[in-house]
Parts: sequence; structure tokens; C-alpha cells
Amino acid sequence: MEFGTLNTTILIVYLLAMLGVGFFFSKRQRTSEDFYLAGRSLPWWPVAMSMYASVTSASTYLVLPSKAYAENISMIVASLISPLVAPLLIFVFYPVYRRMRVTTSYEYIGQRFGPVARQAVAAMFVLARIGWLGTVLYAPSLALSVTTGWSLTACILALGIVSTAYTVMGGLSAVVWTDVIQFVILVVGAFWVLTKLLITVPGGAPAIWQTAAEAGRLSVFDLRLGEGGGLFSGIFLHMSIWSVALHMSLSMCHEYGTDQITVQRLMAVRDDRGVTKVILFNAATDFILIAVLLSIGLGLLAFYKTVGGGLPELASADGILPYYIRHNLPAGVAGLVVTAILAAAMSSVDSGLNSIATVIGVDLVRPWRRSRGSDGGEITFARWMTVALGIIATGVAFIMADIKDILDGFTQVTSMFSAPVLALFILGMLWKRTSFVAWLGSLAVVPPVMSWINTATGVNWSWRFPMSFALSVLVTVILTQVHSILLQKKG
Repeated sequence: MEFGTLNTTILIVYLLAMLGVGFFFSKRQRTSEDFYLAGRSLPWWPVAMSMYASVTSASTYLVLPSKAYAENISMIVASLISPLVAPLLIFVFYPVYRRMRVTTSYEYIGQRFGPVARQAVAAMFVLARIGWLGTVLYAPSLALSVTTGWSLTACILALGIVSTAYTVMGGLSAVVWTDVIQFVILVVGAFWVLTKLLITVPGGAPAIWQTAAEAGRLSVFDLRLGEGGGLFSGIFLHMSIWSVALHMSLSMCHEYGTDQITVQRLMAVRDDRGVTKVILFNAATDFILIAVLLSIGLGLLAFYKTVGGGLPELASADGILPYYIRHNLPAGVAGLVVTAILAAAMSSVDSGLNSIATVIGVDLVRPWRRSRGSDGGEITFARWMTVALGIIATGVAFIMADIKDILDGFTQVTSMFSAPVLALFILGMLWKRTSFVAWLGSLAVVPPVMSWINTATGVNWSWRFPMSFALSVLVTVILTQVHSILLQKKG
């Protein structure tokens, strides 16, 4: 099936609109604080939408339906975890950041452990998010290629260039206000697809639920203790509600509590009450939209088993939603839903580029300068850095094209780089004796071990972040104790 002129026009108009927003805000970037934090003067509601759109990448938009379609709905627990994590963010993390008036979350690490620690953790963030950027660029490009028939190369280049361009022009202001548009599009698109499936599948929601139950998609409590072999038992080889709950609890603490993409937005809010509203808004939206996306996956399963002519043969289940869009949605609607996927992607890409540029400028470059440069010079540096990062992210997206599972690639990156960073933040806040030297020593153990687990053991994606976090904490605590004993002997 051809994608069609109408659908193509909708996509082009959307991309041009994003560039227009970037150009509009380019005239308002007078200081480095304007570029990095939008002058710390944003209302809470656009920040709330921006934060959700940034964290909910196209990977999420494609992965949640694909996991429900091909495996089960264990990820429904994420909608419950988000409200539970909210009090930790409101009462533990952000009072510290707001009191310190930080530009990046890693300034806290600098005050807690010293400047070397700040730069080491900032570098870990940069490595993790560059890998993540490649994933969130590749995922929607794959969807766009499947639905339009355009080459994957052209799709990656188009998304990378447009996202980089408006981020370079407008800084955080452009990122936030384009994210507002993208948030609306991605929510409307998700509800549109779900409604279409409920109408199309004979019997509606009850029939979809019955098909899911018969296919085992509702079996989420099975630990499969008797399966598997070698070092890891069957419990670690499959996704269950328990593994997803553990994974999401830790990854949400990282994404919302320590990661610069989120921290940067909440530091741009005018007051503390606004911060609380943003966090609660995201928890409520998570509760609804995760359920919607998983329901789409179950609806797709029922559709292809009843009226769709049988389950399609796809290289990866991640392609099921784009396949449905191309073959079953009418002209105009297909363009809008593909635009929703692109909106989810670009809201993450622009946020990643702006946040990484901020961390490089504030945490990695500024401390080495003998005197702080002019605001104009800092903005120029930030813009050129954003251009460079956009080029690198686009290159990483081509590398990510070799992965068969989007979530698999994403969790490989976060388990090696993000989980150790979360371990340092939490140990630093909860245990006074935490030694940065000990944590640094843990980096000699954790990334190599996780690299082996990721590639050689068959451990399910949902166990990777918890394993890495637990290993980071364990090794850091042991090395802290050893370091303490050695210091006592020297004394």
C-alpha cells in the first residue's frame, strides 16, 4: 500500500511547524540560563507535558504495544509504580536541587563528593544518553520506513536533522513548547488507534480480553522457577510482573530523580508548588497512557487473529503497530498516527540533545575555565555542541539498526551506565560513609559484568537494570568498607 500524498503532507507540515517554533524562540536566547533553563520562568503545565513527552519516547510508543502483543502485559505495573515513586521525588530529591538552585543534577554530586566525582558522573550521563539517543532516533525511523516505504537511511537523517535544528535555534524554550504540541499529538494518536481497534474487533473489549487470556498474554505472575539452566534460573529469563515492577521502580527513580533530562525541566519551573504539580501530572498520565498502549497491543493480537487475516510475519514484534497503521488506517488518519510516533521520538531527541549539551557545558567544560565566558559565547558553544551531538546521535542510530529488539538495545545501555549513577546518588543521600573512590572502583566491575550478562546469558531485559544497580551498591559498599579499614591501619 502507498503511504499517499495526504499522509505525506501531514508529516511535512508537522516537521516544518517544529522548525518554526525553534526559529520563534531563537530570538529570545540572550543568556546561557535562557538557553539551558528558559530563564527559570516556565509555567508548570508545559513543563509537565514536556517531561512526559521526553521520557515517553517513540521506543515506549512502539515497545509497549509490541510486548503486550508478543509476550504479556507485565508492564502494566509501571502505571502503578509511577504514583508510588512520586512522593520520593517530591520530598527527597527536588527539595535538595531547588535549595541548591542547580543547573544540572550532577552539581549535587560535586558538593557531596567533590569536582572529580561530578565530572565522572556527568561523563556517565553523556555516554548513556548518546546511546539512548541512537535508540530513540532508530525506533521511529523504523516505524516511518515501514509505514511510508521510504528508506531507513532517509528517515534517520530527516528526523536527526530536524530535531537538531530547532533545538539549536531555540534552546530549552523551543524544546518545551514543541514538546507540548508533541504531547497532544501522541496522546490523541494512541486513543485513536485503541478506539479503532475496539470498533473493528468483533465483540469489542470483552473479545480482546478473552483472546489475550487464551493466548497467555494475561499470565503475568508466573516466575517459572523450574525453567532455565546454567548460572541463571528461569526466573531471570522471562518477563514477569515482579521483574517489571523492580525494573520500573529503579529506572523511574533514575529517570525522574537524577537524570538531567527531567531535572533540567523541573529546575526551569517558577516555584516549588509547580514542581509538585508536574510530578503528579506525570504520575497520573503514566497511569492512563501505559494502560492504553498495552491495550493497543492486545487489540492488535485480537485483530489479526479474527479479522486481519492471521498474524503477520515480521522481523520483530516492534514493527506490529507501524504494520497496522500502514495496512488498516485510512489516509489522513495514518499520517496523524505516524506523526504521533514521530512526536514521541522528537520530544525525546530534542530533550536529550539539550540536556547533554547542558551537562557538557556546565559540568565538563565550565569548571576548567579560568573565568566564565560571556553569555553570548556560552550560547554559541552550546549551539555548536548541540550540532555535534545531533551528528553523533544520528550516527549511533545507524549502529542501532543492527539490533532486533528496541527495548533490548535500550536496557543494554542503561544497565551499564545509568544504574551505577543511580546507585551513587542513593548511597550518597542515605549513607554518610559512602566513598566516591569505592564507587569509582565498582566501575571496573559493573560495566564488564553487565556487558557479559547482556550478550551471553539470555537474561530478560527487565532484570538488567536491577542487577546492575544491586551489583553497583554491593561492590561500592564492600570497597567503602575496605577503604575505611585501610585508612584506619594507616592512621
